Amino acid sequence: MSKAPRTLVFDLDGTLIHSAPDLAAALNLVLGEAGRDKVTLHQVTQMIGDGVATLVERGFAATGGPADDQNARLERFHHHYDKATADLTELYPGVMETLELLAAAGHRMALCTNKPAGPTQSVLDAFGLAGFFEAVAGGDTFPVRKPSPGHLLGTLRMMNADPEHAVMIGDSPNDVQVALNAAIPTIAVSYGYRRVPADAMGADILIDHFAQVPDALRQLGLAPA
Repeated sequence: MSKAPRTLVFDLDGTLIHSAPDLAAALNLVLGEAGRDKVTLHQVTQMIGDGVATLVERGFAATGGPADDQNARLERFHHHYDKATADLTELYPGVMETLELLAAAGHRMALCTNKPAGPTQSVLDAFGLAGFFEAVAGGDTFPVRKPSPGHLLGTLRMMNADPEHAVMIGDSPNDVQVALNAAIPTIAVSYGYRRVPADAMGADILIDHFAQVPDALRQLGLAPA
């Protein structure tokens, strides 16, 4: 197996950033406007991963049933969240240092997230991450999104990268499944946001800390010796 540096495609929420507090704050503002009870941070961590429209749907489902006007409530969510994408959000430990190491090792890197492209870019700018990624594909960049293989393969096409030399790194079943659908190896982190056990997702390798990404690549034979 080739020892050349690979193209690394990362998920964002739950992998690079702990964004649930800002997402929960925006969702609770929308729920409050509709006369609903607030949801807890833990509840929100179970709702993340399938795009903001689904997040809002799940928030309303958890507090009494569907919204009276889903599109209007979604617009209100964007209104609140787009003004505060990084107020409470944090990088997970080791993210900045590890991305620097991976870049220095010659890896090309991209981001493939179901988060809309606008707030994704805001978060990357806020944390100084934008410069690491040759391509950034949000949940609204293509007609499809994870777990459709078109989202991941489209991200790679944006940077003219060969899927045969790519690795997907994420925290959720969508991240693992999109990689499986695209025949790309996967590394999953055991933290993050999901509704199933981490070891049940079917990733090629599971790590507990982001700083273990380089070692995971070596274990898979996908990094320079």
